[in-house]
Amino acid sequence: MTVCNACRYCEQYCPVFPAMEQRVSFGKADLLYLANLCHNCGECLYACQYAPPHEFGINVPQTLAGIRLRSYEEYCWPRLLGAAFRHNGTVTALLLTVAFSALLYVATLMTNPNGLTRLVPAGDFYGVVPHGVMVSLFGGVAIYALAALAIGLRRFWRDVQGGPDALSPLAARRALRDVLTLRHLHTTGVDCTTNEEARSPWRRWYHHATFYGFMLCFASTSVAAVYHSVFGWSAPYGYTSLPVLLGTAGGLGLVIGPAGLLALRRRRDPALSAAGQQGLDESFITLLLVTSLTGLALLVLRNQAVMATLLVVHLGAVLALFVTLPYGKFVHGIYRTAALVKYAAELDPESQSPNPQDKRHG
Repeated sequence: MTVCNACRYCEQYCPVFPAMEQRVSFGKADLLYLANLCHNCGECLYACQYAPPHEFGINVPQTLAGIRLRSYEEYCWPRLLGAAFRHNGTVTALLLTVAFSALLYVATLMTNPNGLTRLVPAGDFYGVVPHGVMVSLFGGVAIYALAALAIGLRRFWRDVQGGPDALSPLAARRALRDVLTLRHLHTTGVDCTTNEEARSPWRRWYHHATFYGFMLCFASTSVAAVYHSVFGWSAPYGYTSLPVLLGTAGGLGLVIGPAGLLALRRRRDPALSAAGQQGLDESFITLLLVTSLTGLALLVLRNQAVMATLLVVHLGAVLALFVTLPYGKFVHGIYRTAALVKYAAELDPESQSPNPQDKRHG
């Protein structure tokens, strides 16, 4: 970072370098902040005159990727599960899906055997797994996951907050724009790299499909909950209903986005990633893909005899996804959002803390 601060050739590539220039020394909190601010586009590695084979061997994306991984481990709750970030691979994700599906199948067989052995009228999911059981199980897991994510975010923010302690409206809008548009994957007007020779917008577009697909699925579940709890409208809902339309659009996004990201990873330069990161990245993408594929299949086949078994497999995948959210790549989006909020505040004088000792400007 000291060499980069003296060189400044990459000043306009991404937020990391302007944020770096706000500092004259680099403590642990500074490095954690810069690491989670990095979008891993790769531009600085290919432009750097001190990159390998230079004797300095500077590789900013790989260095920051390693620091990011350590930040996930350090801030997770409970801390004992920090090791999960290095062992959360694709095989683990698939095994969890199989294990939870088997567990749900046995539990359903014991509590509601008729739901698995007969054709449920009109594809009634709650005729297989009762509504109360589904809400209790997934509600409890979701609350735990949210609590773990919130505690991790609080720990991260406490350490990296530093100077700015409040956001002006302008800084808040800038941070929200940067989060929702992934603007920093093509800050200089050139899209993200796959390797030193290739530039394309696909990584950004696949991220968008994944993020907005996830949000549409969340919206679908929320609308269905309102339908059931507020209006007393019981599922299944028609193919043209709002929950189904939102869920279908979200499911398609969660097929296109994760499938595209997995394909890109096969061609992405390994020099841009830290050791042990590949499994972490691919396990989350794989779980999203399995969840969306089984969900769409369930929608199409909900009036068929296979529906009950398919529902159990889908719920097993969703449960595996929820359980691993605080210990997988999902936290990457949480911490990066926090870093972008801090970056927006640092750029805006109105957001600066009035306490001079809190400022890090050189």
